[in-house]
Amino acid sequence: MLRRIGTELARHAPFTAVGAVSGIVIMVIVIFTKIPSNISETIFYILHPTHVLFSAIVTTAIYKQYSKGKLWAAILVGYTGSISIATLSDAIVPYLGGESIKVRMEFHLPFIDEWWLINPVAFLGIAIGYLRPATKLPHAAHVFLSTWASLFYFTAFGAAQWLPLLPFVFLFLFIAVWIPCCISDIVYPHLFLRGEVHHHDEIGH
Repeated sequence: MLRRIGTELARHAPFTAVGAVSGIVIMVIVIFTKIPSNISETIFYILHPTHVLFSAIVTTAIYKQYSKGKLWAAILVGYTGSISIATLSDAIVPYLGGESIKVRMEFHLPFIDEWWLINPVAFLGIAIGYLRPATKLPHAAHVFLSTWASLFYFTAFGAAQWLPLLPFVFLFLFIAVWIPCCISDIVYPHLFLRGEVHHHDEIGH
């Protein structure tokens, strides 16, 4: 398992870096167009539920493809994997990242603040992933959505002169997506596969 984690992290690093670069480009646009924080917050609360949706699709689909497909287990894996990892990626890492470079940040937990939206979206993703377990497009979308949601957490809930901090923002965007998304899409569902029949030898995402 540890070797697989290392392999998947290495494979995903270049694509994650591309996603982080796209985030920096968007942040530069936000800075120079002076988009207000309330607009950034609205965008965040569009991107984060969408991220949860795709995360639930991929996590559930991976579990369904490589297991006996128990419905209750797929719901458990899809829900806990998408909610916990998306919260870590989109909110907790950006918050801690901002605090570490002395940016005044507000702390928000979307699954509490917007529970009425996040939970139905997660269950919708579980249903899609269970009924149509194809993961190539959702995984790619997952990486970019996670990057952009993390970015807009910075601009929605942080107050700073962001331009000089862009190298640090790039680093935190990379971390926020690279490790959590690989864990959510690949590692987490495989933790529940012990003793079950694997139908494939390689992960198809």
